[in-house]
Amino acid sequence: MNPAPDGRKPGRDRSELSALADLWPYMWPPDRPDLKLRVVIAVMALVVAKVLTVLVPYTYKWVTDALVGDSDHRKMVALATVPILLVIAYGVGRILSTGFNQLRDALFARVGQHAVRTLANRTFIHLHELSLRFHLQRRTGGLSRVIERGTNGIESIVRYTILNSLPTALEFALTAAVIWYQFGFVYVVVIAITVCLYVWFTVKMSNWRIGIVRVMNSSDTEANAKAIDSLLNYETVKYFNNERMESERFDRSVAVYEKAAIQTWTSLAWLNQGQTVIFTVGTVVCMVLSAYAVVRGEQSVGDFVLINSLLMQLSVPLNFIGFIYREIRQGLADIEAMFDLLDVAPEVTDRADARPLAVSSGAVTFDDVSFHYDPDRPILKNLSFTVPAGHTVALVGPSGAGKSTISRLIFRFYDVTGGRILIDGQDVREVTQASLRAAIGIVPQDTVLFNDTIAYNIRYGRPSAGEAAVAEAAASAQIADFVASLPQGYATEVGERGLKLSGGEKQRVAIARTILKSPPVLILDEATSALDTRTEQDIQSAIDRVARDRTTLVIAHRLSTIVDADQILVLEAGRIVERGSHGELIALGGLYAEMWERQREAAEAEQAAAAAGEDFPRASPEPVLAP
Repeated sequence: MNPAPDGRKPGRDRSELSALADLWPYMWPPDRPDLKLRVVIAVMALVVAKVLTVLVPYTYKWVTDALVGDSDHRKMVALATVPILLVIAYGVGRILSTGFNQLRDALFARVGQHAVRTLANRTFIHLHELSLRFHLQRRTGGLSRVIERGTNGIESIVRYTILNSLPTALEFALTAAVIWYQFGFVYVVVIAITVCLYVWFTVKMSNWRIGIVRVMNSSDTEANAKAIDSLLNYETVKYFNNERMESERFDRSVAVYEKAAIQTWTSLAWLNQGQTVIFTVGTVVCMVLSAYAVVRGEQSVGDFVLINSLLMQLSVPLNFIGFIYREIRQGLADIEAMFDLLDVAPEVTDRADARPLAVSSGAVTFDDVSFHYDPDRPILKNLSFTVPAGHTVALVGPSGAGKSTISRLIFRFYDVTGGRILIDGQDVREVTQASLRAAIGIVPQDTVLFNDTIAYNIRYGRPSAGEAAVAEAAASAQIADFVASLPQGYATEVGERGLKLSGGEKQRVAIARTILKSPPVLILDEATSALDTRTEQDIQSAIDRVARDRTTLVIAHRLSTIVDADQILVLEAGRIVERGSHGELIALGGLYAEMWERQREAAEAEQAAAAAGEDFPRASPEPVLAP
């Protein structure tokens, strides 16, 4: 019968009414009078269709009475002329009723799709506004599934609530009025009891099924997230020969989905059967009452046909009420996670009076900065230093000292918990995030590229740049010759996360992207630490070109790359324990000198291994994109 965490705002209970309140601006967009007009016309078409639906059975009654009447009556109506005309009227009424329903769907299609597109885009934008902390805690595959199901749920709620619920109630009222007028109050009482039992049973069963649907959706999200996570780490799976483990892990999630899906379809069968029993009993009672009335001569055969037709037509919207309820509840289950995402408040936001960053020289100052991810575990402790305009300052120190956290604070991925960060004397919390990040360029340690062309990934630094500017940036990053040797040149696809390129080639693309952006402030976050010595030396010259005449903060693992820095800051446990030039720090004989000595010994071992013809563990993989 029926068709088949985390920063969130606390305690929001989403009933059907609250969901409608949230969705109303998308169904009735204030800036789209054309869509409002479509909604109005669609509702009018649906009302006309419902009126016709209730009136059409009368033609059926009149045809029946005309055909079974006595001969004198037939002579009065000119034999079969009137019955034929009434049959034609019946057909025309059915066609018009269906036509107005289809007109409603056609008109509302654009309204529904506009609502889906607008809310999906809002969710996508909101995800980019959320903090880095949020994304580090969530799975990308799970988020994409939430958006996919949420948009589908929105379409169901928008369509079935606005264009079906109110008109269905109107059809109930019209049908009840006709039955009361034509047959009497007893029939209305029987139908009212039938409808109440039908709705009660439908709601009870649907509420039970919604719990099953939630389990099914949760397991579906989990399985999808695990599948994407496994495919993104394809090489790691192969390295450790763990295909079977991954398939078993995925299958466990799918097994939960399978069990819930079976329960969903089984419960649907029981729901349909229960609805059929309830409505059939009510229909039989009304038909029996009418049959007795016909036998007693109180009703005509046409009346018997009329009550049957009205009840059969009533079964359609009545059944649709159950369908609407289930679709709305299932839609709410689907969009619950999407609304939860929209309820997550961004950790870092622009102030109401935030102004664009005005960069004159690009000097960066940390003024007594403290920061923690967890109050019980401070990362930076009262950090103060300045990177003068046009100078290079390097940050070094053991793992966990807080070096990379500094770059994230400059970008305002997080806000400091104490002190302030200034660029040309302006607190980064008092300027817009867009203008702040436009002024800063970064070459990260782990360069992740978009699954697009080399040209697209370079142009990402300045999307409006032309081909000549892209080529010039590539030449400055010393990757132009490699690109020219490829059959498709700059149109070459780099693969998922740039996996078709070697580590050195990806770094050169990242450098070209930053050159194209041409920022006044540059951050080099261990940009060469993952490369072998030879590749590092080749790329270092390109990095030096980017850093020339720019305010540059270098987060370094290999000390050999920062010996020419204007100042070196040595961090340990979130504090600056040493500062000075390379020569001054070596002469000091402290932590920096100890780190330098260890790396010098490692470099000598690497050179000795290379001279002996041995493969050194840090060698970079060969590029997949061969010329």
